[in-house]
Amino acid sequence: MAPCRAGILSLSAPHMSSITISGITKRFGSVRAVDRVSVEIAKGEMFFLLGPSGCGKTTLLRTVAGFYYPDEGRIIFGEEDVSELPPDRRNTGMVFQHYALWPHMTVRGNLSFGLEMRGYPRHERRKRVDDALAQVKMEAYAERLPGQLSGGQQQRVALARALVIEPRVVLMDEPLSNLDANLRLEMRSHIKRLHEEIGMTVIYVTHDQHEALSMADRLAVMMNGKLVQTGTPREVYYRPATREVGQFIGETNFMTGNVREAGEMITIDTPAGTIVASGKGAMAGSGETVVCSIRPESWDILGAGEERPNMLRARVRHVYFHGNHEQYELELADGSEVKVIDFAPSGRVTAGGSEIRIGCRSEDVQVFPEPAGSVDLKS
Repeated sequence: MAPCRAGILSLSAPHMSSITISGITKRFGSVRAVDRVSVEIAKGEMFFLLGPSGCGKTTLLRTVAGFYYPDEGRIIFGEEDVSELPPDRRNTGMVFQHYALWPHMTVRGNLSFGLEMRGYPRHERRKRVDDALAQVKMEAYAERLPGQLSGGQQQRVALARALVIEPRVVLMDEPLSNLDANLRLEMRSHIKRLHEEIGMTVIYVTHDQHEALSMADRLAVMMNGKLVQTGTPREVYYRPATREVGQFIGETNFMTGNVREAGEMITIDTPAGTIVASGKGAMAGSGETVVCSIRPESWDILGAGEERPNMLRARVRHVYFHGNHEQYELELADGSEVKVIDFAPSGRVTAGGSEIRIGCRSEDVQVFPEPAGSVDLKS
């Protein structure tokens, strides 16, 4: 085993594996819960599966764990095909949404159980458990029962239990969803720090976009059983592959219009005014109906005499002050609503009913060649 710093769990990167998911399909009756998903996850990567409820992300995670066998496709850890191996032979560490701790066992007993099943001698089990509890700052709670711990403490124990067996892959299924907001933030930081110190390969399932954007090295967005986009958080946020991805990841404003000119720049006539977008990567031709997506923070509120591209006139409906930023709900000339976030409030107070101008850069306009629809992807 590789040596490590004092206080750091004796789990090291050589125990971890890369993961290849190749053409995985999982059916339940006539329903394709996972539909021909392929993705490669690097050794030591924090990889998120993100999507709305029912999109297939947990089914895919459980297939990687071995709780389900795929109907099609292969799963490879490193160079070993584990597609038909039972869960106990894949050596994955699982962190569940509901902790899944043995209620009659102490914290130490919960961590030691998996090691005992693997035949580790008593002194080695004790050393590993002590190291794992120190890593999650739970040494003082070793002899307590799970029922004597808070939700955050139970989740730390569940994480330590997954790590103590030196897994090849750590699998996390909505691990923070039962915690309150402050504890979720604390545990995000803790998991991220552990990942950086240990170099563990992680597949992390969540529907919480903020969790994924703040923690992931890369993420995959799933919808209706299919993987629709993979990339870094910045790539997926700023360059969504589809309108649905743009709507699910963060907030955005949609404006439907017709393409007047297409090329390096795309000129789009919308009911609220003319929008010019960068043509880079856009699939749009003259005369087509398209959807413009513009993030709330991409709009600038313009002062007297200021000029910006894509200037539109708007009427202020509501202003919400959040300390370090202000959020505006505006009504455009066609009666549609747009949200604007100003991260550099000037101190001016803009009353409801005021007439203002807004503008944004052409590179901040995403263009999708499909009509806008009312699709709720946030649930």
